[in-house]
Amino acid sequence: MNLNNYLEIHPKVKKAMENKLPIVALESTIISHGMPYPKNIETAKNVEKTVRENNAIPATIAIINGKLKVGLSNEEIEFLATNNTIGKVSRRDIAVTVSKKLSGSTTVAATMIIANLAKIAVFATGGIGGVHRGAENTLDISADLEELSKTNVCVVCAGVKAILDIGLTLEYLETKGVPILGYKTSELPAFYSSKSGFNVDYRVDTASDIAEIISTKWGLSINGGVLVTNPIPKEFELKSDYMNKSINEAVNEANNNKITGKEITPYLLSKVNEITKGKSLDANIKLIKNNAALAAKIAISFSKLD
Repeated sequence: MNLNNYLEIHPKVKKAMENKLPIVALESTIISHGMPYPKNIETAKNVEKTVRENNAIPATIAIINGKLKVGLSNEEIEFLATNNTIGKVSRRDIAVTVSKKLSGSTTVAATMIIANLAKIAVFATGGIGGVHRGAENTLDISADLEELSKTNVCVVCAGVKAILDIGLTLEYLETKGVPILGYKTSELPAFYSSKSGFNVDYRVDTASDIAEIISTKWGLSINGGVLVTNPIPKEFELKSDYMNKSINEAVNEANNNKITGKEITPYLLSKVNEITKGKSLDANIKLIKNNAALAAKIAISFSKLD
């Protein structure tokens, strides 16, 4: 298989690879499915800017006209943000999207796969998918968790998306052997809030220590990702009680409207944003930028080790 038939790496990203510079992968679902226009474009560009300001190279990942894109132009970001035919691509969708020369924004799972193909070790996102509320009846579990169990990428996030069942998600990750690191915290952040009531596996206080851990894990041939959870800055967080009430209201509406499958997460995020009058979206933007800054620091340390 010639990967060059499928993979297109942006010239700036390719140059960074040739010069062994730190690179941070970024997902594109927030552009097409996670945020309304024009916030989606603004956020995508600002997250890339945050990575650059922290001395790393951003590589936003998507599939455009059947090509796995590692690094996007401004025109490609605009295309993803304004075209309502863009698919939401997870592991199961990659081959079909590529073979049919379609376009899609990549979830955490798909971004991990493509980042790994491009040999990018560090990836920043908002929150990972997980076990949905009521999964004991629906078996609705995000492919993100399975990908974390087998793909060698360090994922920096603000915890599990608060719309999910956090406890069951942690149980699943434990079963799959995925280490959960808390950056300067022993408590798992809950996306919009720094508090969840659940503990991480290990507290780690520096980006260089995180880089050492991921280097050691893969050096020992223990395949699979490492999940780094980074709390939203306290000045931007939303209170847990307030958010849980808003999320429960959104979940009830989703159940009443029989929203399921890959539509459920965008629906809930949009509904929660509506219920909170935009507060959840503002918090989402702040936490993604915060994660991008930490990911850049980890990438810098990892590039020195590698």
